[in-house]
Amino acid sequence: MPSVPVPAGPFVPAGTVRIFDTTLRDGEQAPGAGLTAAEKLEVARQLVRLRVDVIEAGFPAASPGDWEAVHRIARETRGVAVAALARCRDGDPQRAIEAIKVAERPHLHVFIATSDIHLAHKLRLTREEALAEAVRWVRHGREQLGRDAEVEFSAEDASRTDPEFLLHVYEAVVGAGASTVNIPDTVGYAIPAEFGALVGRVVDLVGRDATVSVHCHNDLGLATANTLAAVQAGARQVEVTINGLGERAGNASLEEVVMALRTRPTQFPHLGSRVQTEHITAASRLVSHLTGFTVQPNKAVVGANAFAHESGIHQDGVIKNPLTYEIMTPQSVGLAGSQLTIGKLSGRKGLQKKLHDLGHDVAGDALDLVYREAIALADRKKEVTDADLLAIVEQRSGDVPLSISLDGWSVTSSHGGRSSGSVRVTLDGEERSGEATGNGPVNALYRAVDDAIRPVLGWEPTLVEYEIRAVTEGEDAQGRVFIRCRRSVDAGPGAYVATGHGLSTNIIEASLEAYVLGANKLRAAERDGSLAGSRRAVERLP
Repeated sequence: MPSVPVPAGPFVPAGTVRIFDTTLRDGEQAPGAGLTAAEKLEVARQLVRLRVDVIEAGFPAASPGDWEAVHRIARETRGVAVAALARCRDGDPQRAIEAIKVAERPHLHVFIATSDIHLAHKLRLTREEALAEAVRWVRHGREQLGRDAEVEFSAEDASRTDPEFLLHVYEAVVGAGASTVNIPDTVGYAIPAEFGALVGRVVDLVGRDATVSVHCHNDLGLATANTLAAVQAGARQVEVTINGLGERAGNASLEEVVMALRTRPTQFPHLGSRVQTEHITAASRLVSHLTGFTVQPNKAVVGANAFAHESGIHQDGVIKNPLTYEIMTPQSVGLAGSQLTIGKLSGRKGLQKKLHDLGHDVAGDALDLVYREAIALADRKKEVTDADLLAIVEQRSGDVPLSISLDGWSVTSSHGGRSSGSVRVTLDGEERSGEATGNGPVNALYRAVDDAIRPVLGWEPTLVEYEIRAVTEGEDAQGRVFIRCRRSVDAGPGAYVATGHGLSTNIIEASLEAYVLGANKLRAAERDGSLAGSRRAVERLP
C-alpha cells in the first residue's frame, strides 16, 4: 500500500512518524512487570536519551503511587511530551490533568470502548451514551489544557467496532478538540491488509485536522506488521513499547517499528523517526532488568542472537561482507563494535568511555560507585566483561528508599541436613538480628530476614518467584538473582507484587540482596499508598 501524504499534527514535523512510547503504562500492565516510581523515572530518562516523542508515563487514577510517578516524570523530564491515560469517566481526566500539567508538553490521553461487545458486556452503555462521554471528556481536556497541548482520544477495541460508528466517533471528538485520534487493535484481532484499510478511512476523514495514531497488540503476532501497514496508510503516530512489553502477548515493539522505518526507506518514502537508535540496546536491557522479563534470544533487533551467526555458510558470508546476512549493523542499535578491556588497573576515564560506548552516560558519584564495584569485581574475576559492567550499572538503576539494610549474614549447610542462617539488619535506624533454619542456605537466610523484620513491620515478604541468571560464562561468573514477592498479609490476584534483584559472584549474597530490595520496595509502597487501588483492579486498558 503506498504512503499517503498527511499534514503534520501539532507536534509532528512533516516526514516524521511520532514515536509514542507506552512502556511505562501498557508495558507495565504485563503481569509481574510493576515498577516503582523511581524505576519508572529511570526508564523515562533512558527514553529521553532515546529521543522518543511521547512518554506515556502511566494511569494516574490507578493509585496514589502511579499518580506520583506520572507527576514526577512530567516535572523532571524535558524535550519530550509526557502523556497520562484516563478513562472517559468523571475523576480520571481530572487526576490525569493534575499529574501532567507541570510537563513541558502535556499530553492527555482519554479513551472509551466503542465495540458493541465492550459496550454491552463491560460498560453497559449504548453507542449514543459512549459517544457523548467521549465528546464530553475530550472537550474538558481541551478547555483545561489550552489550545497548544495534545488531547488524544482512543476508541478502545476499534478493530472490532462497526466502522461507520467508529468514523462517526472520530469525527465528533475531533470537532470537540482532539488533536490526535488513536485506533487501537486492543485484542490483536486485525490483520495488516484490513487494518491498513481502516486507518486509511480514518485518515481520509480527519487526517487534515488531527494526527492519526495506532496502538497494536500482538495476540496473533502481527502487532509490528499492523503498525507498519498503518504508517503506509497515513498514520503518523505509533504507540509502542520497549521489547514489545505489554498486556497478554504484548504490544508493537519500538525497536522493530523504528528499525523497519530506517531499514526499508523505499517502503516508507520521506518518512522516519527522530529516535537515536544507538540507544535501543541500552533501553532494552534496562527495561528487561527492572521488570525481570528476559528478552528471548531470537527476538528481533535486541535478542542475544539477533547478530549471531553459527552456520558456517553464514559465518563465511558475514566475514566477507556483513551485508550478506545483516540488514542493519550492530552499532546502529547500540552494540559495541570494539572491545575495551576493564581490569583492576583501569582508570575512571577509561571506564566512563567504555560505559558511554555501551550506551550509558555515567558521571560524578554514580561513576565513582560503579568504578569501585568494577575494580572490586576485577579482584575476584579473571576478566570483567561488557556484560559484567552493564549488570553493575543496571543494578544501581532506580532510587529505592532503603528503610531496611543488610549489615551481615552467615549460614551453615551440609549434605542431607537442614541449613541454619543468621542475619543482621538495620530497620528504620535500629539494628536487629534474626535466626532461622531452612531447607537450604537461601531459604534459611530468607527466613532469618523475616525473623528480624516481622516484629516491626507486622508482615514479611512472601516469595512469588525466584530465578538465578548467569551474567557471563565461567566458574567466576557473576550471578544475578531476580525475585518477585508480596506482603504476607496480602493475597489474591490484585495484590501488590514487588521485584528485587541482586548481583554478586556469591549467589547466596546476590539472593539476599534481591530479597532485601524486594522488602524495601514493599515497605515503600506501603508508605506511599501504592498498595491501594492496584492497577490489577482496574479494567483492562487499550
